[in-house]
Amino acid sequence: MNGPEQWLAAARRALEIEARALGAAAARLDRNLARAVEIISGHPGKTVVTGIGKSGHIARKIVATLRSTGTPAVFLHPAEAMHGDLGVCSPGDPTLIFSKSGASVELLRLVPSLREFRSPLIGILGNPASPLGAEMDVVLDASVEREADPHNLVPTASVVVALGVGHALTVALMEARGFTPEQFGRYHPAGQLGRNLRVCVAEAMHREDEIAWARPEDSLKDVVIAMTARPLGAACVAGPDRRLEGLITDGDLRRALQAHDDIRGLRAANLMTRRPVTIHPEARLLEALRRMEDRPSQISLLPVVDSEGRCLGLLRLHDIYRVGL
Repeated sequence: MNGPEQWLAAARRALEIEARALGAAAARLDRNLARAVEIISGHPGKTVVTGIGKSGHIARKIVATLRSTGTPAVFLHPAEAMHGDLGVCSPGDPTLIFSKSGASVELLRLVPSLREFRSPLIGILGNPASPLGAEMDVVLDASVEREADPHNLVPTASVVVALGVGHALTVALMEARGFTPEQFGRYHPAGQLGRNLRVCVAEAMHREDEIAWARPEDSLKDVVIAMTARPLGAACVAGPDRRLEGLITDGDLRRALQAHDDIRGLRAANLMTRRPVTIHPEARLLEALRRMEDRPSQISLLPVVDSEGRCLGLLRLHDIYRVGL
């Protein structure tokens, strides 16, 4: 009989085996990876990626990642290739081949046809000393000591390592091409991440006439009235020239009520957070999101200030996600 404790132990062992396998693969990376980068980045056309079975699934995923990071790529099914799909290949296109065993008949049959296209062959192989390994121009070692399941049968660690080596190659290509966040956003115009890379804060923020304002000397009652009239969750405390002096959030109001029995003497200056985290209007939404979330205590509001410290508006976390709707 076994139960939850045994299942949990098996799951942890699986992750530990896969983590060690990835570490070993990282340690094995050598000049061959640099050669693969030189071949792919030096080719003006696309990269063909192929594999069969579980390796085929990994190959399809790497195609998607290559495309989204500046390397044109297509998936070629090795069986369909022999029945007309070789037409996708152009002379000199590098071919990236995924295989755990390095002995798949479909892939071995494909090699002579790829050679007719003068295609440099790069293998991400679970068995570099295999028949397929002998045919490659460059081999990246994706071998594993064992799979992560109890019987050492199910493609688990080997799949993780093949995917990891594919990602390593992709990241190295990004480095070689000088790939930028702006380019990433260009390739992802409809996704949230792409929008966050393309859209600037000024396009998403609430502007001056939409937000609650307070002066440092305003009473708590005045602050509450202002925040009720413009319920964005905060009031910007500023001087006559709109220079930001602090920020009062709904949470600040609640904490003031908890801390004071008599609130009649409280002023905005007593409640506000001085020197709050801010953002420039020309910053990208991704930068704003990082300022909100990449911190010990997350926040959901950012005053938008110019280079002279004048407050121009307010950006909420909700606004970042609303941009794409």
